[in-house]
Amino acid sequence: MNPLPVVPAAITQSTPEALALSGAWTARGLGAIGRQLDTLAVPARSAIVIDGSRIAALDTAGAWVLQKLLQRLRGEAGVVQVRELRPEFARLLEVVDPQTMDQTAPPARAPASTLDQVGRSAVAAGAQAIALLGFVGEIAVAFAGCVARPARFRWRPILYNLRSAGFDALPIVGLLSFLLGIVVAYQGADQLRQYGANIFIADLVGLSMLREFAPLITAIIIAGRSGSAYAAQIGTMSVTEEIDALRTLGIAPLDLLVLPKVLALSIALPLLTVFADVLGVFGGMLMARAQLGVGFGEFLDRFVKAVSVTAYLVGICKAPAFAIIIAVIGCFQGFRTRGGADSVGRQTTRSVVQSIFLVIVADALFSVAFSALDL
Repeated sequence: MNPLPVVPAAITQSTPEALALSGAWTARGLGAIGRQLDTLAVPARSAIVIDGSRIAALDTAGAWVLQKLLQRLRGEAGVVQVRELRPEFARLLEVVDPQTMDQTAPPARAPASTLDQVGRSAVAAGAQAIALLGFVGEIAVAFAGCVARPARFRWRPILYNLRSAGFDALPIVGLLSFLLGIVVAYQGADQLRQYGANIFIADLVGLSMLREFAPLITAIIIAGRSGSAYAAQIGTMSVTEEIDALRTLGIAPLDLLVLPKVLALSIALPLLTVFADVLGVFGGMLMARAQLGVGFGEFLDRFVKAVSVTAYLVGICKAPAFAIIIAVIGCFQGFRTRGGADSVGRQTTRSVVQSIFLVIVADALFSVAFSALDL
């Protein structure tokens, strides 16, 4: 039995602005349409009307060719109207490309003004700040639930994070603190030598390292090292839908992923700060002996007199606040990851930048508060 003959697809142009489509716009009927498309010409910047009432058949191949035709006409003429197209053919075109059936070309968006960009940035920053406050509240509720039921504390993740964020960070924290102590002593040596106040190098190194530099440099290192790792880990789990899997299993992501990191870093950062204090003062001692001739015994004798316990505790008490900021920001940005690997990298970068910024802001607030309290 011979198949029914197929009427080839055709384009009839009665006027430059009017086109009529006819025949079978199917894989079998599109053989001769290519030559007609090549010779088709329409006036620029005009309204083109396409009559689709005589289309006998349409499949996905024909819909794709028709889609390309409409895109070309919109690019050349600007306004294209498709009329009298059978409903089932219109639905097929929408499936192939939902924007194909737009009656007019989308208007070009005017470039945003500087004020508009500032406003959008302010709105986005406000929305993120509100989301961060909500995240902090969820962490507080989860922590209160763990305190009420201590069995909910996950000690293995806490110990693991304590090792990864604390013990494994000792070499880099110690090295940078040691070098910072050397730099502080070296910069102050020339000035003190001019006034014969060599012994006061102990005051300079001790107070600057214990009160400011040691806790701040330690927090910045941990923000770049552990805060970024928190954001990348949780962000990758969000992209791979592991977070949703945990919720499906009845495991609260905050209990498993966030609280252990916050608690571990709150313990590790003060200890790392103490380690940074020791290495920073030791670096200052070496430079004081090399540049100013102040021996270790003389340095330590003056150090004990110049640096009080209050000055030491001022630096230590900053560390838990810095730790909470770093851990919360890292986890928060990890949970905001959407899409693919590029989003993981973007949120990781934001976590580091925001953590360091907020740590420095918190340090400035601490300085103002301690000055007001005369500490």
